[in-house]
Amino acid sequence: MSALHRIVIVDDHAIVRRGLRALLSEYGEFEVVGEADGHESAVLVLAESAPPPTVVVIDLSLRSGHGLDLIKYVAAQLPTVRILAISMFDEGLYAERCLRAGAHGFLSKAEPVDSIVGALRAVVEGRIFLSAPMTDRILRRAVGHELSPGAEPEERLSDRELEVFTLIGQGRPTREIAVSLRVSVKTVEAHREHIKLKLSLNNGAELSRRAVQWVLEHR
Repeated sequence: MSALHRIVIVDDHAIVRRGLRALLSEYGEFEVVGEADGHESAVLVLAESAPPPTVVVIDLSLRSGHGLDLIKYVAAQLPTVRILAISMFDEGLYAERCLRAGAHGFLSKAEPVDSIVGALRAVVEGRIFLSAPMTDRILRRAVGHELSPGAEPEERLSDRELEVFTLIGQGRPTREIAVSLRVSVKTVEAHREHIKLKLSLNNGAELSRRAVQWVLEHR
């Protein structure tokens, strides 16, 4: 009998973690060996996991920190561990960022729940998992057939700026964003200014409206 693939699930919703655990328990090839709801708890779970998990499933929206930062941490500290990013946000904006950060696949939460089984099998086998439309988009861009004028203005934001923009859109105040991302209030304020400049916004009110609208449209 082949060894089970050890899975750690990082998601800020307990019901999602419980659902994924129940689903994967139906497949003899997977074993969920740990759960976490944020960056700090994930670091602890991974440190206590021996041997290391085969795959870490990371939601981009976490109780503390941001999924992109956790992906970078796992890729740097546990290079043999495979990473599958999941998110309710548009893969067109996040999938490539996740791959650049060190993930081996991206799965939208809009997909049927059992799609995660195919995604996990792909990354376990050493392949990159993306939806067919996203794979086509990346390939078209690679050979110069993707037209950049149609790209969303938000694509100009850096990873950190996009994290801040998303949290603003979720109604989080500046101090709370700073705590969540483990940076200073001054740093968050600097990111806000850069975002306004890149998106041609005149003030904080316009920034908040744009961020809320973007979050609602990309759920």
